[in-house]
Amino acid sequence: QVQLVESGGGLVQPGGSLNLSCVLSGSIIARHHMYWYRQAPGRQREWVAYITPTEITQYAESVEGRATISRDNEKNTVYLQMNSLKLEDTAEYFCGVDFYGTIQRGQGTQVTVSS
Repeated sequence: QVQLVESGGGLVQPGGSLNLSCVLSGSIIARHHMYWYRQAPGRQREWVAYITPTEITQYAESVEGRATISRDNEKNTVYLQMNSLKLEDTAEYFCGVDFYGTIQRGQGTQVTVSS
């Protein structure tokens, strides 16, 4: 059983930045593919980024060039740095872990981009 706890969300103006964190407990983060997803009201969950155990990263086209996913193995934490935030980035952001073939997600952290 693993647990993921996200933090770092909040209200930010367009063009601003946020750094989201996700702490994994119950396993070692370096062993797993880690993901960030988001879901806006009335919309389907959208994959945002992932990072592999060898630190290969991939981003959705909607955030390419504005997002950076990273991991700190000592802190068992994965991060999502979001820059140049847009109104359409408003969503609940979730991190996920590929736990031996099953994606498990945390409870999420709300990001609201508004002027």
